[in-house]
Amino acid sequence: MRNLTETNLTDAVVARLARSQNPRFKQVMESLIRHPHAFVRDVKLSEAEWAEGIKFLTATGHKCDADRQEFILLSDVLGVSMLVDAVNHQKPPGATESTVLGPFYIEGAPDLPHGTDISHGGPGEPTEVSGHVLTHDGKPLQGALLDVWQTAPNGFYSTQDPAQDRFNLRGRFRTDDRGRFFFRTIKPTSYPVPTDGPVGTILNAMGRHPMRPAHLHFIISAPGWETLTTHLFVEGDPYLDSDVVFGVKNGLVVDFKPKPGGEVLEAKYDFGMMPAA
Repeated sequence: MRNLTETNLTDAVVARLARSQNPRFKQVMESLIRHPHAFVRDVKLSEAEWAEGIKFLTATGHKCDADRQEFILLSDVLGVSMLVDAVNHQKPPGATESTVLGPFYIEGAPDLPHGTDISHGGPGEPTEVSGHVLTHDGKPLQGALLDVWQTAPNGFYSTQDPAQDRFNLRGRFRTDDRGRFFFRTIKPTSYPVPTDGPVGTILNAMGRHPMRPAHLHFIISAPGWETLTTHLFVEGDPYLDSDVVFGVKNGLVVDFKPKPGGEVLEAKYDFGMMPAA
């Protein structure tokens, strides 16, 4: 087809999918074509703006490396990550809500015995974190794996900060025969997402702050059960209602309160798991 116009170009591009043998791929690609075409028409995108968009995406790719995923960060701050989460993880009563993975998870954290201090005695408010991993109907899950990570008090994850050991404030724990887990750490602090790349530029242009409320990350897995990616947020944090990545859910906000004696904080939480599909 020649002499395509603003009116018929989109349908012509979609028609090129006719020989695709994968129905789901075809469905996704058709939507992926139609939505950007509609966006261009809606805002009357100029050639200069189109070029700036290409430059932005190119710079986003250049900012990615083995320890930093700028595209995930972009998805997070635009709310896309949480929308994907909402579409895919609608939870019934008894199941813990999920939230974003974030761009700073790394594999290979050490397997540690209960009670280990993942801060290695570093600065911060000493905190004990404990609870259970349960089925959604309240039965204990023995041997469930909790992969845990958080920032240091300076607001940096270990992969962002050369002064930290690569697995500082990271560790993996398995539940006991009663579904229990227990580890030591420091109270999480609120922190800014990285603003030294394209995502920082777009946040500034939107007039938005870059802050995340204080939280602990968890990935919890067990054979036969749906893997849960979630956070525990600190009650009272000033950014709970304006999280830059839109990830806060009321059921994930926890009191970090002094233990008797007052020298150590404690946070307790029971996670509920869903059967794998």
